[in-house]
Amino acid sequence: MRPGTLQLPALPPLSLYVHLPWCLKKCPYCDFNSHEMSRGELPEQRYLDALRADLEAALPLVWGRQVHSIFIGGGTPSLFTPEGIERLVSDVRARLQLVPDCEITLEANPGTFERDRFKAFRAAGITRLSVGVQSFDDAKLRALGRVHDSRQAVAALEEAAASFETFNLDLMYALPGQTLAELEADVTQALALAPPHLSIYHLTIEPNTYFAKFPPVIPPDDLAYAMLDRLTEMTGAAGMERYEVSAYAKPGHRCWHNFNYWTFGDYLGIGAGAHSKLSFPHRVVRQVRKREPKLYMDGALAGAAIAQDEDVARTELPFEFMLNALRLKDGFALQDFSDRTGLPLSAIEQALREAEGKGLIERDLARVKPTGRGFDFLSDLQALFLP
Repeated sequence: MRPGTLQLPALPPLSLYVHLPWCLKKCPYCDFNSHEMSRGELPEQRYLDALRADLEAALPLVWGRQVHSIFIGGGTPSLFTPEGIERLVSDVRARLQLVPDCEITLEANPGTFERDRFKAFRAAGITRLSVGVQSFDDAKLRALGRVHDSRQAVAALEEAAASFETFNLDLMYALPGQTLAELEADVTQALALAPPHLSIYHLTIEPNTYFAKFPPVIPPDDLAYAMLDRLTEMTGAAGMERYEVSAYAKPGHRCWHNFNYWTFGDYLGIGAGAHSKLSFPHRVVRQVRKREPKLYMDGALAGAAIAQDEDVARTELPFEFMLNALRLKDGFALQDFSDRTGLPLSAIEQALREAEGKGLIERDLARVKPTGRGFDFLSDLQALFLP
């Protein structure tokens, strides 16, 4: 409650993010905080102890607030046993007030799939799976360094559909050497499995990855745009709405957790390298946990999990808000900008005029939303709001 320069009329919804950082193998395109398991060892119990200690130390920051969603990401969280995930969910439930229909998502990799494992995760309290398929083409999966093949992917998704009322299928496009026909084949196979939600990401070459050092030949921009247009057509024909730049969903199956990020909601992040964004009446704070798993466990168990803790500057808030809100097809309510940043609309008026003049947004007295052109040139649109 220390003083700050903002005046927030109310606090936004709160989510919880839990990071489980281990993978069987580090993918060459991945810049997330993920770590290959050493000699097959996964210190599950010690890490769960650290998460519990981390959460308990953070409770004063979120005291009295309800949690609307939980996302367990990684890494490959499905490497943890169903018993470990059940313990994690129980530890959270014992310490936080969850809304009755709290969405609890677990990221899963088909390479860690065993029959009935997903049912066990459902019994442990998970309500939604996010299955990282990336492609159904075995050659493309090898190029991406994935540990599963297309047969395992289909089996995992069939089990997800049998075990969960809703789940998400993750695909990537503009893969090394990918043609438009190969992209169509991937999307056709994905839609044949009738996922309620589809996330489709453009492969990007991130710094400090294997692909950054040894870049593969990826499709040129004009082909990548054609792929995006085609998959948007195909998902639309299957009754899925593109409600965010990379997200397509059937009615009633949007991902609430991600939607909270995109609307500048709050989230408490626990686990190695996890990020938090928390609002208080007079300030907005960002935190980062210690990144390396052993250092994180040692720190969390000693009551010192946090590596960075700082207020977001007033001058940075417009860009922070717009970076996410403009990803949504329906944009944002102007009132939400004021409520969630504590700033007057005059702070963004000049940038809004410029964006409107360039045909990147449309607006009325209540809402701002990106045009089709704004969606296609999202980075240019977001950059108009840089401090």
